[in-house]
Amino acid sequence: MAPSAIEVLPESDTSTFTIPDRLTIQSVAKRRAASGKLLAGVAAAADVGSFKGRTQHGHKGNAKRWDHRLTEETKARTGSSLKEAAKFLKKPGLISLGGGLPSSEYFPLDEITFKVPAIGHFSAKEAHDHGEALTAGKNDMAEDKSLFDISTALQYGQGHGAAQLLRWIVEHTEIVHNPSYQDWSCTMTIGSTSAFDMTLRMFTKPGDWILSEEYTFPAMVESAAPMGVKVAAVGMDVHGMLAESLDNVLSNWDAEARGGPKPFLVYTVPTGQNPTGATQTLERRKAIYAVAQKHDLYIVEDEPYYFLQMQPYTGPNAPDVLPPASHEEFLKSLVPSYLSLDTDGRVMRMDSFSKVIAPGGRVGWITASEQICERYSKHADLATQGPSGLSQLMLFKLLDEHWGHAGYLDWLIHIRIEYTARRNVILEACEKYLPSELISWAPPMAGMFHWLRVEYEKHPHYGTKSVEEIEDDIFHKMMEHGTLLMKGSWFRAEQNMALETLFLRATYAAVPSGQIQEAVRRLGDAVRDSFGVATEANGTH
Repeated sequence: MAPSAIEVLPESDTSTFTIPDRLTIQSVAKRRAASGKLLAGVAAAADVGSFKGRTQHGHKGNAKRWDHRLTEETKARTGSSLKEAAKFLKKPGLISLGGGLPSSEYFPLDEITFKVPAIGHFSAKEAHDHGEALTAGKNDMAEDKSLFDISTALQYGQGHGAAQLLRWIVEHTEIVHNPSYQDWSCTMTIGSTSAFDMTLRMFTKPGDWILSEEYTFPAMVESAAPMGVKVAAVGMDVHGMLAESLDNVLSNWDAEARGGPKPFLVYTVPTGQNPTGATQTLERRKAIYAVAQKHDLYIVEDEPYYFLQMQPYTGPNAPDVLPPASHEEFLKSLVPSYLSLDTDGRVMRMDSFSKVIAPGGRVGWITASEQICERYSKHADLATQGPSGLSQLMLFKLLDEHWGHAGYLDWLIHIRIEYTARRNVILEACEKYLPSELISWAPPMAGMFHWLRVEYEKHPHYGTKSVEEIEDDIFHKMMEHGTLLMKGSWFRAEQNMALETLFLRATYAAVPSGQIQEAVRRLGDAVRDSFGVATEANGTH
């Protein structure tokens, strides 16, 4: 088992957490039938409310408003005046000479066909040998073959994305999370990095601080820095951000010493955190949400790894992981999200297809209150606009017309099992090849990353070299031995703080299992080389 230098706490029991009136996969078809056929043409506005169960949510309150937190820039954004005219395009018999839309007659694509896995046959080999071909034509909507086609997808659209795919996204969000207040909404993004950039523009100004785990996603820090926004580190343990540390940072905030006002925006990756792999328990999330209410914080919940939650690691030669017995069991096994806990509308959840479908599609979405989603889409209309029309069309064909909600959950179960197997491979390799007296770890419970703690105090140059220099020595030894892991220091929220711990980040997502084992073996040799101890080749483990 993993060395015990890092405490492993018991996992949360989520079986007692229930979300009232959750939309089920079985009730989606009934709701759609009651709403009538979705008619959404070029640059169609999306009525998200019609995609939700309004009567079902009547007992819920509304989100609080965030006017006091929004920047002057976002308050001033009115969106695109030309796109406002698009709502009139649905008028029967209208001949439009208004919009500057190129004729789809000149789109040099008549048909797109791509092969995808059949439901339940998800392996790469099965998809290659027996996958199903999905086809989108230029005029499928006019010919009543589909609700979405090339002529519409490749035309200019709204910042919130195409209504056809957005409906599926709203339904999926309600099935999985069912937010605890009434006026929630969704709008598409071109990925979570872009979404966070937009969020900073909506909520922060130069001189502001935001809050995050002490080790965090570097792109978040690097997005904030050019805007004059700094990140304050919040302490964490094996289960991620600590509520007590968050409260302490805020309660003792010295605006003069920090050179900026007390922060109110907190960024967190609660599940399979990058870089540490930590997953916040339900109890932890509730405690952090309570701190957010106490200090009137706004939580940005970045969750690309949410569905890659795994069963606990039980050691080498453990039996194969069995899939859950049903979709309901799968959903119940997931730690409830901040979105599902949010009664105030103080959470913006960022979802992405990048880690569960493909990153190059550049399609994601946020879920937040209607006020925040409306502000976000106004930014998008005059900045990024909506995601790629081709990506939206392909996702619609795959997720709505082919897999449906049930098939997508089957796919998520499949990749969870696949990543769990990879997680187990790297943990077994670590136990076999790494010197336990020098390196310790906690088994990740979700995501794609494994966080290794190095006992730098045992390094022969400790006392004469800084922690950064020892880290750099180990890094270059890894390169000499033919393996690459990321320096833990690259993930610090506050780069100017003294480095007092030494970590390395590995991923088990990028290469086949055999290469994972070989890379860890080389890592063990590199660490022993740096520390001046005998390698396995010399008979020492």
